[in-house]
Amino acid sequence: MYQKKNVILDLSYQFSLEIIKINDHLENQKYFCIANQVLRSGTSIGANIREAQNAESKSDFIHKFKLAAKEAEETEYWLSLINDSKKLKIDPIIFSKIKELKAIINSIIATSKRDLKSNN
Repeated sequence: MYQKKNVILDLSYQFSLEIIKINDHLENQKYFCIANQVLRSGTSIGANIREAQNAESKSDFIHKFKLAAKEAEETEYWLSLINDSKKLKIDPIIFSKIKELKAIINSIIATSKRDLKSNN
């Protein structure tokens, strides 16, 4: 049976895999605190998006995506901090990916809010 591809699920999952690689590099350099922070926020994006797929209501769906948006902002902060402190050179593609994720997440939130208002 064919299952429709879900772009945001795929992108957030692939991003999480990249975050795990960054975490490994940071831990190898013994930057455990920063490694843990970026791992937690970076993988939480996809976890919240995945959880939203089984939301109990449209409001719950929006809430889960807002959590994903907050985690994306935090992740971008940690990645910038890591890069600017020269602890690890972050590939510019990672910054492109987080910006793309943020744009899609924010678009989904805006569309869902419009849908929620029009159904009330």
